[in-house]
Amino acid sequence: MPLRHPLVLTAIAMLAFAANSVLCRLALHDGAIDAASFTAVRLVTGALTLVLILGIRQSTWPRPLAHGNHRSALALFVYAAGFSLAYVELATGTGALLLFGAVQATMIGYGRYRGERLSRWQWAGLALALTGLLVLLLPGATAPPVTAALLMLLAGIGWGVYSLRGKGTADATAETTGNFLRSLPWLAPLLIIAWPPHLPTGEGLLYALLSGALASGAGYAIWYLALPALATSTAATVQLGVPVLAALAGTLWLDESVTVRLVIASVAILGGIALVIRGRLSAGENT
Repeated sequence: MPLRHPLVLTAIAMLAFAANSVLCRLALHDGAIDAASFTAVRLVTGALTLVLILGIRQSTWPRPLAHGNHRSALALFVYAAGFSLAYVELATGTGALLLFGAVQATMIGYGRYRGERLSRWQWAGLALALTGLLVLLLPGATAPPVTAALLMLLAGIGWGVYSLRGKGTADATAETTGNFLRSLPWLAPLLIIAWPPHLPTGEGLLYALLSGALASGAGYAIWYLALPALATSTAATVQLGVPVLAALAGTLWLDESVTVRLVIASVAILGGIALVIRGRLSAGENT
């Protein structure tokens, strides 16, 4: 299968998304860096990486601000800031489930608003996935903190909007670069509110740099390449595989426990993915 095939690009992007959750938790877990500084380093590094990629591709000095737009940049910032602030208290897998549950609801809701039809299998898959999300949020001893959960849901809405706005782009790398650069002014109010910053450790900076350069900058450019070939419902649903990858990584690298609640929610969400994909295949769609 060619490297630029939409399914290959989507798989690479999903790995990058999971890496972001793990890197953020690794950075914030022991206070190696604060959430606002992590967001700033991540977005600045992502922007610089994308400018470099664009320059190498064009063999000339790039003009990244000729691409992208302020609405997409704001959606990107809302996602990145909410993501980091929420992960101060959320476990890796729980945060990823909340994030991509909100992404799914946002993108499929918009797809329905625009007239995209779902088969009965896709409706069943959507219902099952949302049930899994509800199981995760129900009150109880292992329920996530309310404020952190709301911040991650807001981040998911931001990412859903950002993904929707990327479906019609003609030049994924240039568009992503412009959006990253346009998001940087939004860092000023975030850093002012969070002042004084926590002095980051070298380890915390390393995780933020890796998140920005590889998992965000390169990863999001790849995602924008894949998006035009995916139906909105599929683009929303395949992302729900990320929480499972993130939860497994959190267990391996952060010694996070896998609760019964998380297992049930993950099984329901993955089952929902399978049903949505089956619905697409039954309808004769081809990604």
